This record gives sequence, structure tokens and C-alpha cells, in this order.
Amino acid sequence: MESTLVTTVRPIPPYDFELTAGQPNYSREQQFKTEEYVDGCYTRLLDLGETAALANVRSVGSVDQPELSLELTGEDLTDTDVAQAAEQITWLLGCDQDLGPFYDSVSGDPVLADVVGDFYGYHNTRTATVYEALVQAVLGQQIATNVSRIIRSLLVENYGVRATIADREWYAFPRAESLATAEVEDLRQLKLSYRKAEYIQGIARGAVDSGDNFASTHDLEDDEVVKRMVAIRGVGQWTAQWVLVRALARPDGFPVGDLALRRTVSSLYFDGTEIDDAQLLDFSERWAPWRSYATSYLFAALRSGRIAGS
Repeated sequence: MESTLVTTVRPIPPYDFELTAGQPNYSREQQFKTEEYVDGCYTRLLDLGETAALANVRSVGSVDQPELSLELTGEDLTDTDVAQAAEQITWLLGCDQDLGPFYDSVSGDPVLADVVGDFYGYHNTRTATVYEALVQAVLGQQIATNVSRIIRSLLVENYGVRATIADREWYAFPRAESLATAEVEDLRQLKLSYRKAEYIQGIARGAVDSGDNFASTHDLEDDEVVKRMVAIRGVGQWTAQWVLVRALARPDGFPVGDLALRRTVSSLYFDGTEIDDAQLLDFSERWAPWRSYATSYLFAALRSGRIAGS
């Protein structure tokens, strides 16, 4: 029997729900099939293991006194399901991040301080698992963002967890077991290259073999995480750094090798003069140990059109 249960999530302030949940600004045409942000409501199908439930999240507080209302709808929900959903939403929407030390650290950087002023209360969003971050990164390698979205939607539609709730079909990201057993030729039908299809299949099989979707990676130091990630076929330094940022919530990940990031820093700090990755990495030391936040704020400003990347 379908039911709806309600609970409250209280993020660490400052927390701007619209900036956080609405980055990027999902539309009904561009949504990733797994989540959307429409009219102040963040909606996502959560894979709770034994069941899937639809989370509708709204802000009922303020930036400096944040409070989120979480409505969970699904079949025969229990208090345990609600607690697990609240934990997932807290993680996915970065509600447990303390931005204070980062804000203090950039007060002497007029460029980034200006960006922080415009995006005050923006928290880094995260992927549910390391496995998901790896697959997403491979999907996005060397192709345009809109093409990556199309391929991701096809992957989710064909292999994702699904549930019909409130007369609408919703999807959660495919479980590793589904992609591990998928044939490469079938994955190629989703507009994937042969190599990328192999990479994704290999990542999924590695996640299954790990027994925990690479969750044990949370216990490793940053350098050990990178070493373990780059040992996976199809995963390089750029992807490994994004795992630190988006899947493990490490504060000092830095995706050197990202062309958009390099162009953004060049535009903002070097008057458009071209810099290479070595120069970018050296320059980024001014933001340590908060480079994950600096990167995310620059990309948030870039997506919004607040700054230009080239």
C-alpha cells in the first residue's frame, strides 16, 4: 500500500536550498531521470535496498536557520526507511558540510570571495556511491555535457531501479549488479563507444567484487584513494579527483586536467592568458586544504553564467 511519511532534515548553516538543490537547474526536459528541481521542490527516487521510495524535499527554513521537509512516498514504508532516506538526502545534498572554515580561508582572495558572496550557502552535492561517481565520470569523458546527459538517461532507463509513484515512473541509478551482467554490445546500443562500454562493465564488476560498491574507499587517505581508483581500467587522475570531491566529500580534491576549470582560472586570475595543468595545480595550492569547495564554487558560478570559462 502506497503511503507518505514526513521527517525533517536540518543542514549545517549557512545552507541555501535553492542554490544547492537547483545546481544544475533541472527542467522536465533536461532532468537525469533520477532527480529534478521544480518550483522549489527537489525530487529523487531513493534506492533503499529492499524498496525504492520517492523523496520530495522542500525548504521550510532560511539560509541561516535551515530546515528541510522530507516527504517520502512508497509501498509499505517503515520508520527505518524514513531514517535511511533522511541519511541519504543529508549526504546527497551536502547538509552536513561546515562551510565556515572554507569561507574564512578565501577572505583574502578577492575573486573567489566575490563568488562566495554570490553563492553564499551553496553546499557541494554528492553521488550516492563511489561506483556511481566512477560510472558518471566515464560517461562524461571527452563528450559534451548534453550528450553525456542523454547517454546517462538511456542507461538509467534501461538498467536503473524503477518505481511508479503518484502515477509517474521514476528511476534510481542502476545497481552495480545490473551493469556488471550487461553485455558490452547491449551497452553500446545506448550510444556508448565500445571502450566506454567495457570500462563501465569493468567498474560495475569491480564494485560487485568489492562487496560494498567501493564503500571501503571512505577509510583510505586521499593518496590511497587515487592510487586505488587509477588502477581501475578507464579511470585516470581527473576521474580519481572527482571521486574525492563528489563521492567521498573530501575537502581538498582538485580535478587537474579539467579543461573548463583551467579556462575559468585563466580567465579570472591570468587575464585570459593560457596556463597548463602544472601551473593550475601550483596555483590551486592557495586554496588548500579546501580545493574541493573552491572548485565547486567556480563551477557553480560557471553554470549560472556568473563567470565565463574562456
